Parts: sequence; C-alpha cells; structure tokens
Amino acid sequence: MWEIEIRHPGLNKYRLIRGTDKYVVEQKAATQEAAWDEMWRKRSEKEERALNKRTKIEEALSRTRDACEAITELENILRHTLSIDDTIKWESLKDKSIFPKPKPQPQTLQEIPQPPRETAPQYEPELGILDRLFSSRKDKKITAAQNLYMADYQRWEKQKEEIIGKNAESEKEYQKQWQLWQANEQAFLTKQKQTNEAIEQRKEQYLGLNPEAILDYCELVLSNSEYPDYFPKEFDLDYNAENKILIIDYSLPSIEVMPTVKDVKYVQSRDELIESYLPESTFNKIYDNLIYQITLRTIHELFEADAVNALESIVFNGWVESIDKASGNQVNACILSVQANRREFFSINLASVDPKLCFKNLKGISSSKLHSLTPVAPVLSISREDKRFVSSYEVAAELDASCNLAAMDWEDFEHLIRELFEKEFATSGGEVKVTQASRDGGVDAVAFDPDPIRGGKIVIQAKRYTNTVGVSAVRDLYGTVLNEGATKGILVTTADYGPDAYEFAKGKPLTLLSGSNLLHLLEKHGHKATIDLKLAKQILAEKEKNKF
Repeated sequence: MWEIEIRHPGLNKYRLIRGTDKYVVEQKAATQEAAWDEMWRKRSEKEERALNKRTKIEEALSRTRDACEAITELENILRHTLSIDDTIKWESLKDKSIFPKPKPQPQTLQEIPQPPRETAPQYEPELGILDRLFSSRKDKKITAAQNLYMADYQRWEKQKEEIIGKNAESEKEYQKQWQLWQANEQAFLTKQKQTNEAIEQRKEQYLGLNPEAILDYCELVLSNSEYPDYFPKEFDLDYNAENKILIIDYSLPSIEVMPTVKDVKYVQSRDELIESYLPESTFNKIYDNLIYQITLRTIHELFEADAVNALESIVFNGWVESIDKASGNQVNACILSVQANRREFFSINLASVDPKLCFKNLKGISSSKLHSLTPVAPVLSISREDKRFVSSYEVAAELDASCNLAAMDWEDFEHLIRELFEKEFATSGGEVKVTQASRDGGVDAVAFDPDPIRGGKIVIQAKRYTNTVGVSAVRDLYGTVLNEGATKGILVTTADYGPDAYEFAKGKPLTLLSGSNLLHLLEKHGHKATIDLKLAKQILAEKEKNKF
C-alpha cells in the first residue's frame, strides 16, 4: 500500500490518501491539493472583496445574491450531475505537458580585435631634415616607434588571451547548463512516462476487473464530483468482487457548516448590514432534502461511471460528524443507509423524483427527520480488519535451552516471532498480528507501532532457514514493505545473511536479524533456546523422508 499525507494549513484540512499504486496515489493527492488551492483562492478572493467593498448597499445586494445562489445550489445538487458524464476519461489523467524549463541559451562570445599593424601610421616615425642629417636622431625615433608597436602588440596578445579564456569559461558554463537541462528534461520525461504507463496499467487492471483497480476507479469518480467548498468530500470504500457489492461510508456536511442566511439588508439609520436567516423549519427541510440528494447522486455517479459492469449493488452509508448537545463531545453517526441494485436504480428517472420518496422506495433506512442526526444501523458495514490476519497462539513459554529453533515447526516459528515482537513493542503500546501462514515469503506478521516519530506499520518476515539467506529474500521483503505502505521491514532468520543481502539493505528501511540476534532477543525477554543448523538439516531431512 502507498500512503500520502496532504494538508492545507489555511483551510485546516488534512487527508490521508491510500492506494496500491504509487502513481495513482500521487495523482489523487495532486488532484486534492489543486482542489484545496482553488478553494483557498476563492475564499481569499471573497474576503478581499468584503474588505474592499464599494458601498454597504452593494455589499448587501451581493451577499443576498450569494445567499440565494447557495440555497439554489443545494436544492439542485442532484440535478447538477445528471448532465455530466461521470465515466473516467483515462487519457485525461495522463500527463501530456512539456518540460517547463526553457533551454539554456549560449552567451554571445566576445570577438577578438584585430592585431596592431606594424605599417599603421602611428608606428611610422616622423623624420625631419635634422633626422636625415643626424643618423642618431633618426635611429632614436625609429626605435621609439618600434617600441610603441611592440608594447601595443603585447597588450593585444594579453587581451586576446583574456578574451579566449572568458569565451572558454562561457562555453564551459553553457555546456554545463545544457547538460543539466538535458538531465532534468530526461528525468521529467522518464517520470512522465512512468506515470502514464502506470495509469495505462491501472486502466488495463480496471478493464480486467481487478478489485483494487475498481476501488481506485470509484474513488476517482467520487473525487471528481463537484460540491460546495464546505462539503467534506471524504469517504471510505470497500468492494466485494464475489458479489460485486460496493460499500461507501460517506461523510456528509454537518448542520453547522450549512448556509443559513436568507438575505442581507443595509439599514441606513444604523449604518449596518443586517442578516436575516432561514426559518428553522425551512432550513431543516433544505438539509434533509440535500442529504437525500447526495445519497442518490453518489449512487448515480458510480453506476453511470461503471464501464465494466463491476457494480451490481451499491450500499451508501451517510455519516455526519457533529457536536453532541448533551455531552459536548464530537460524535460521528450514520444517519441513513440504503442499498441499490443496478437494474432497479437505472429504471429511476432522477430528473423528476422526490429525493426522500425515492430513498424510501429503495428501502432506505433513516430517521424521518435527518436533521435530528438520529443514528441508524448501516445496511452493510465496511470491514476494518485485514483479512490476512489469523489467530495467534503462545509458543515462547514452551521453549528451553534444548529447543533447536532451526528445526522448529515453521508455523510455530512464525508465531514465536510474533510473540517476541509483541513483547518488544509492548512498551510503546504496539500491536503485532500474524498473517495467514504461507510457509515462506509474504507478510508473516505486521506490527503497528503508535509512536508518532518512529512508529507506523512494520512488516516482519520470519525465515526458518538452515542455509545462508540470499539477497532475493531481502529484495522480496523490500517489495512487500513498499506494497504494504509500511514504514519499515524486519527480516528474522535462524541462519545468517550473505554479503549481498547486507549490501542491498544499506540505506533502506530494513533490519536484518540473524540467528544470533534472535537468540539475544529471546534472552532479553527471559527465554532460552539454541540454534544448531547442522542438526536441524538432519532433522528436517528425516521429516521429509518420512513423508513418503
């Protein structure tokens, strides 16, 4: 499993996005962040308009229009989606952008000036009559002219070398920037290709009715659904591939966040803007109707988007988080639940239904007054347990110094590791569960450490080996850690590890515990045992022989 935590401090929102595919999870996170950014932009613009309103009368009119539009929007929540095709367009999910950084441009090289010409006028001595009469005067002027030329030529040579050097530096810097740009572009294109290939792969998995891909698809459908900013838009999904039932635990908007303003008027005598509110009976009617609409809309969007007939039935459980007026505590209650099958639902003309009557006709369960937030039992609930977990049993108490761990029953060995790490994590309130036994590989145990800094989900694999553990087992563990979305992996064996195994584990969230480490850990928790690999090989070979 892959996980990404995203937050928006301004909106005070948080969401944990999970999925089995890294790129799909990243895309979901990017979509949610973009939606939050848009919400924040709208809110900021609205606040800025309020601060800079031209007149209080205009503000009153504007706020009245907003209030009316907000109520109208709620009354048409279901109708809004009927004109929209909710099917996911896979191509639209792909990144087709070009590399955003412009190519580096070479700097204009400095030209080298022409060298001084010895025949130039300034290097020709001006000889008069006396110079021709007295050769010493003539020679002196000729020498001075030659010296001037040589000095200018030497300056030119120095200037030429400086220009050549600067041009070489400019060219070197350009080549450096060009290579960096090419590397960045290639990294961008590689990631883009991987992302698009992952989306294409997810598409094929969805078309092949892969349960995880179907869940991801349904989550994309619901994430694309447009609602007012104050709606939670949070949900949990569970899919049973055998009976094709999708269960949704959907977070509904609480009463506290709902718009209640009917209109705003400017009272000139008091120089105030006065809000008037919806009557309680009207508000309650709007709220109840809204919840029924959301229920029908969610079921409609999922059935409509189901391009592979993966959904025969949908169970919608609507949950509302609110303050219990009696205790003052935060509570989360399921206030309505309904199961709709595909054929029956498609026979409904949603454009003309009364949402409440339609819900009741589907045999939905709810209080007669949804605004009372009276809890009801869901028709079906999402299972929160990992189906791989099995019952554990105690092994350590039966150990003594004569017990050869390398010859122990493989299932007993896995439960021993679970028991040992349960004691190790007990001080921090952690929990360790054994998964369904598989003799080797896979997830033998999963630890849940609640520590906020070093904690999280930890995959533990137990290998009752009599030979050196190679790199393949460590590589498999790392793959499992990534697939499970774990923070760390621990591999425990009765033998030892080869150098390639230790080399692979470097720099990764992996811990390799050899047989000697295991014995030390047992002693730490008051148990003694031994590891004799040679004897274990003989015992295990004898057991295999006796099978036939």
